[in-house]
Amino acid sequence: MLKHYLMRSLMFVPAHNNKLMESALQRDADVLLLDIEDSVQPAENKQIARDNIKRYLDEGKFKDRIIFPRVNDRESGHLLQDVYQLAVPGIEGFMYPKSKKGEDIYFFGKLLETIEFEKKIPKHTFKIIALIETPGAVMNIQDICTACPERLVAVAFGCEDFMTELGGQHDSESQSIFTARSMIAMGAKAHGVVPIDTVHIRVHDMDDLERNLIIGRKLGFEGMLILNPKELPLAHKYFTPGEEEVLWAEEMLTLSEEASAKGQGVAVKNNKFIGPPMVKMANEIIRKHKLILQKNGNGIE
Repeated sequence: MLKHYLMRSLMFVPAHNNKLMESALQRDADVLLLDIEDSVQPAENKQIARDNIKRYLDEGKFKDRIIFPRVNDRESGHLLQDVYQLAVPGIEGFMYPKSKKGEDIYFFGKLLETIEFEKKIPKHTFKIIALIETPGAVMNIQDICTACPERLVAVAFGCEDFMTELGGQHDSESQSIFTARSMIAMGAKAHGVVPIDTVHIRVHDMDDLERNLIIGRKLGFEGMLILNPKELPLAHKYFTPGEEEVLWAEEMLTLSEEASAKGQGVAVKNNKFIGPPMVKMANEIIRKHKLILQKNGNGIE
């Protein structure tokens, strides 16, 4: 069974940039995506990025943090070095970019398996977050979500590359990416994979960020990709169960237990309908609530 991660916010950090790496340690992002791909240029900086990640791990700076480096794609010539050097304790897994079809994720899973075997690391230790960046990837979302079920924990939408390949245009209402977002969220949820919403490209427009968070939450996303730390408070606000939600979930589970004790699978009590869909939703709310409490208990507010 896959481990559950708290993924309200996944923040990109260029791993070759010491100033930004240090700054990231002071932020409360749920997941740090230590980038070795697009933001790390020229190519000579990629080894600096790998060395930085290993040094920070050795110094214990990532203690109690969830770390997923974003590696380079399989055609880049850098992937093997990225993964081989960073398949070490303290790394939860890797974000794999340009995931166009299930075959890409299957290939990456087998590469991880080979490295785990060579390094005598237990099989399936390292997990995968697939980055969905093309129209073809959106169309293949279910294939991607089922290609490596022992490793794939999440899929994330990369809207910029998607729009470039589509030849579309961003609009203020986000209508141009609505269908893609919906398909990714549905495809992921259909197979027990966490859907992560795209970055917010208007990084200084907090009203637009909030509007998009509301849309993303309604579509079923459980978190979003973060470019700027100032986006974190709003992302956490909208992807954190509210007090009323938690109270509803606790009451629903209590009522469900009472109904079950009477041999009732479906019931109405206290003017509340109790059935499997409500119980499933309640369990998910409580699961996420517990993960947030656990994170806060580790000293991260």
